[in-house]
Amino acid sequence: MKFFIDTANLADIKEANDLGVLDGVTTNPSLMAKEGISGQENVLNHYKAICEIVDGPISAEVIATDYDGIIAEGEALAALHPNIVVKVPMIKEGIKAIKYFTQKGIKTNCTLIFSAGQALLAAKAGATYVSPFVGRLDDISTDGMELIAQIRVIFDNYGFETQILAASVRHPMHIIKCAEIGSDVMTGPLSAITALLNHPLTDSGLAKFLADHKKVAA
Repeated sequence: MKFFIDTANLADIKEANDLGVLDGVTTNPSLMAKEGISGQENVLNHYKAICEIVDGPISAEVIATDYDGIIAEGEALAALHPNIVVKVPMIKEGIKAIKYFTQKGIKTNCTLIFSAGQALLAAKAGATYVSPFVGRLDDISTDGMELIAQIRVIFDNYGFETQILAASVRHPMHIIKCAEIGSDVMTGPLSAITALLNHPLTDSGLAKFLADHKKVAA
């Protein structure tokens, strides 16, 4: 399973990349705003900065919701760097745009997926990735992992090449469950990724090894 980090924070992106397990980055307007990035030129420059850190897919989201606007923004984003993936919302005009981008050889990430039917439409249109939001489903007492499992079965049934990108991942158990189900990619914050490092028995075992080493070396 590929690991993407969901942030616009360059320090977090660099830390995750330095860990050696990072495959890509996802961002959205909310994450950009969280970092105080505003203005079209600044946003585009920030995407370029991310591309300089990570050699992998970088999802850059369009703001437009009309077909012509999505196409114009998506083509401008794709022109920034070969690794840019145009992130398109799951709406009717978005599906039309994904079909257009697919025919032009531009990679896409269909975002805000909350049902298997939405994922199926995006895959039919040729999306490179679909992003089901597992954490947001959990927030409304719906099993986000069940959606990942449904999409996995459907895509496997018909040989869709579209990759399942589990989004809105909140914690390490989300990551483990996604891996068990067969999600192609997960994207989450740095905290969820680094939490996989932790186990109390690892800590106590290392402490014991180091203590015993001091006795031997004394």
